[in-house]
Amino acid sequence: MKFSKLISYFFHPINFSLIGTLLYFLFVPKYIFIQQKYIILVVLFLSTYIFPLILLLLMKRFGLIQTYHLTSIEERKFPTILFISICIFIGQWLLKASIVNILALYYIGFAWCLIISYIFLYFNKKISLHTAAIGGLIGFLLYFSYYFKINIILLLVGFFILSGIIATARLELKAHTMIEVVLGYILGILTQLLVFGIYYIIIYKTSILS
Repeated sequence: MKFSKLISYFFHPINFSLIGTLLYFLFVPKYIFIQQKYIILVVLFLSTYIFPLILLLLMKRFGLIQTYHLTSIEERKFPTILFISICIFIGQWLLKASIVNILALYYIGFAWCLIISYIFLYFNKKISLHTAAIGGLIGFLLYFSYYFKINIILLLVGFFILSGIIATARLELKAHTMIEVVLGYILGILTQLLVFGIYYIIIYKTSILS
């Protein structure tokens, strides 16, 4: 049980945006000025980690949420809308920068995942955001490796194993049902691949027309 709690806290969904960003800069084969990397990392760190973390601490302090894992459906609604807004803002900002378009898709994909998860809340279903986050990262790495023609199979295998550990931890803690865990995982992967597919088709058509 303690191990499951440790896994749930260490691999909290809020951490995965930064994990994906760091992996992007670590493996991307094109040159990006170091100043640009620092600016992007600082903005992402403040907007996707520090600001949401402060908000969660305040919500916990004033009794608006019981735990940082947002166990009840009502607790999830406002933070989900907040994270949707943040992901859309970051995705659009990165697209306008035009130097990290693939990274921008990562955040846009998460936004769509969260939008769908928010809709599920009104049907009294709270999909696992832990498995959605790891699924989203895996989906991102799949099209990242395809787009840049990079072999990161060992990294993907490691994250597939990690996703199983996270899913098991959430089930052991009775935080979710099996359906909610699996649904979150599938939704995380599919929304990332769908966003990339749309982007790839648009780019392909543009190249043909030009």
